[in-house]
Amino acid sequence: PPTVPPPPGPPARGSLSLHRAYLRSPLGLLRLGQLALGAAFWVTVAAHKYEGAAHFALFAAVLIWLLTLALFGLSLLGRWELVPWLGSRWLLTNLVHDLALGVGLYAAATGIMGHKAKQRSFCNLPGYSQHCLYSAYLSASICGGITACLYLFSGLYCLSRRCQDQRDII
Repeated sequence: PPTVPPPPGPPARGSLSLHRAYLRSPLGLLRLGQLALGAAFWVTVAAHKYEGAAHFALFAAVLIWLLTLALFGLSLLGRWELVPWLGSRWLLTNLVHDLALGVGLYAAATGIMGHKAKQRSFCNLPGYSQHCLYSAYLSASICGGITACLYLFSGLYCLSRRCQDQRDII
């Protein structure tokens, strides 16, 4: 009997290379800032004693940081099409991530850390000899507020591209 040739294999993927246009775009630069300040936020909280609602703030910051790292990595490599269902809607995915998750969770985390800093404001007086978490909570709150603003800017950037009927993040 005649032999049937095997079916063709999947198309070969190209080599990995950096998507330099993304790295120089406003969204790429905002992502770098979000990653740097987000890491400063959660490292500041995690490096000090924390309790109560600060657990949620730390969870929110680490979750958003990891999601942002994934979005940045996939966008930098130009491989967002590998993500099922979301890859074909990458601009919308970035928009929802930035406005709903980034701004929402960082605003909540900033509020929590600001409230904790206010509760500890008594210990920044001269001559107070006990261990004081005021400066750590205040610096985390400032980093969180700036990070929330960066997510707002990147969300507005994605929204403006979406309103201009653009489909790509660059």
